[in-house]
Amino acid sequence: MREPPTTHMVPPQLPREGVPRSMDRELASAAAAGDLSALQKLVASVGPRVAAVAQLALGASHPDLDDTIQQALIGFVQALPSFRGECEPARFAASIAVRASIATRRRATRRYADRDDAVDPDSVGVAHGDAAIAGQRKRLVRELLSSLPEEQAESLALRIMLGWTLEQIAVATGAPINTVRSRLRSAKDALRRRIDGSASLREALGVDT
Repeated sequence: MREPPTTHMVPPQLPREGVPRSMDRELASAAAAGDLSALQKLVASVGPRVAAVAQLALGASHPDLDDTIQQALIGFVQALPSFRGECEPARFAASIAVRASIATRRRATRRYADRDDAVDPDSVGVAHGDAAIAGQRKRLVRELLSSLPEEQAESLALRIMLGWTLEQIAVATGAPINTVRSRLRSAKDALRRRIDGSASLREALGVDT
């Protein structure tokens, strides 16, 4: 079987970190010390980034998107005392948004499984055209995130959704680079098995056996 299709999900419109590097970090330091004005400015700066990441991970039409964005911002504020300034605050916030989005998908998957009228998620239609196939790949990755162990899901999301390097993922997750590499390998193996085990997915994604 060929290698599974590469799914790079970073859109060109993903907001860049909104203010100069030193300013964002100064705001984070002041906010962690209790400066309410600095906190408000910081949240306003990282907010678009958090929203974009959540939308990537969940899809623009997900019913829990707004709640997830709010949860991620709350988590970011609560985590500020632990922020050591090893990366931009917007990147730190993005990693929290990834975790919040994965948690939302897991809850949605459990609710879906409990429904009496649930349909096999692998029963997907055949995609036609590049845009449709890209959409199928994104949905596959989003579904996979909810079924992977949390550490693997987080590393995979940071890698393919945000395009982070192994070093950046290691900083964000607090794991050694070799551990990050192992988590990504396990997550990609799971993706490959998922495709191997579903004829409908292979057809939808245009993967030959």
